[in-house]
Amino acid sequence: MKTILLTAAALALSACSVNVDDTAEADANAAASDVAATTRNAIEDVDAATERALDTAENAMDGAGPALDRVGDAIGNAADRAETAIDNATDRAGRAADAAANEVER
Repeated sequence: MKTILLTAAALALSACSVNVDDTAEADANAAASDVAATTRNAIEDVDAATERALDTAENAMDGAGPALDRVGDAIGNAADRAETAIDNATDRAGRAADAAANEVER
């Protein structure tokens, strides 16, 4: 009788052991599936953030073109005004020199 009870107990424990193994395997598979899904989501998030950053940089570069054109125009206009001022000053200095020469000749 003891032998039968011990055998039955051993069989029950071995059945529990199989159930525990099956449960552990299912839990491990679920955890691996969760890790895979989390990794996939993280990669998608990084890809999306990278795309947004590249779009923002591209838009900034597109906006810089017209701004640089305006800066170039402003520099050109300032150079033109400086040239005109130098020409006017040269003309005045020339007239003043001519006037001084005429005074010396009188």
